[in-house]
Amino acid sequence: QVQLVESGGGLVQAGGSLRLSCAASGRTFRSYVMGWFRQTPGKEREFVSAISWSGGSTVYGDSVKGRFSLSRDNAQNTVYLQMNSLKPEDTAVYYCAAQGGVLLYVEEEKYDYWGPGTQVTVSS
Repeated sequence: QVQLVESGGGLVQAGGSLRLSCAASGRTFRSYVMGWFRQTPGKEREFVSAISWSGGSTVYGDSVKGRFSLSRDNAQNTVYLQMNSLKPEDTAVYYCAAQGGVLLYVEEEKYDYWGPGTQVTVSS
């Protein structure tokens, strides 16, 4: 089992950057595929990005491709979501998630563990 805690959210102007972190407990962190999702009120949770065990493979949602970058440090049990060129439409609660499979799923139901989320607000 793994517990996840996100940090790094906040208020930023359009065009700015933020780096979100997700710290995980447990010795088996390196065996989990990690993902990020986001959600705004009244909308379904949206896939943002996922990263493989080794960090060698990543996948991004179309709306963030080219602007966001996901990485992980298995020694620190942490994943990092670097968000650049932020837009007001990126405003959401961002959630870190983990799943014990191999494939980089984009479906939220494939993920077993979730953090409480961190708010990101981008002003225009």
